[in-house]
Amino acid sequence: MRLKLALAALMLPLTMPASAALAPGANAPNFTAKGAIAGRDFTVNLAKQLKKGPVVLYFFPAAFTPGCSAEAAAFAAAVDDFKKAGAVVIGMSADPVDKLRDFSAKDCAGKFAVASASPEVIRGYDVALGRQIGGRDATNRTSYVIAPNGKIIYAHSDLSPADHVRNTLAAVRNWRAAQKR
Repeated sequence: MRLKLALAALMLPLTMPASAALAPGANAPNFTAKGAIAGRDFTVNLAKQLKKGPVVLYFFPAAFTPGCSAEAAAFAAAVDDFKKAGAVVIGMSADPVDKLRDFSAKDCAGKFAVASASPEVIRGYDVALGRQIGGRDATNRTSYVIAPNGKIIYAHSDLSPADHVRNTLAAVRNWRAAQKR
């Protein structure tokens, strides 16, 4: 019995999602990045987007990989719910803009912007995956919800795309409800 408990305790860190580097309450680093929306070039500036309301900023490893395509499709399907809650969705990876242009039209269904994360943005949000995909340093899968004041209000890191949309939408809704009190 003790051996089973010891083995379970050793395995627990391997089954739990990794924690995000920026904890709730931290300041989100501002950035301006080139990207695309609906297949057209677009420049994303965090401060400008925060003027519209909270921002869901999600990092993904690489466009057109199975998990990233599924996650983009899930965010695209839920984008109207995010808009109703007053939030803007922005996806980011280390992919070049030409690849993201195609990804934004196809897997994101033209519903939200995706941008190319520079090494400075990757460091600032501490989302380096620690390995390369397609010859580029990749980002891990981390989703942040950032309040209009620039503070992180929710963070979730997990290479599985399964909970990112549901969790960030709940965080936006909870934040919005708290603002009404």
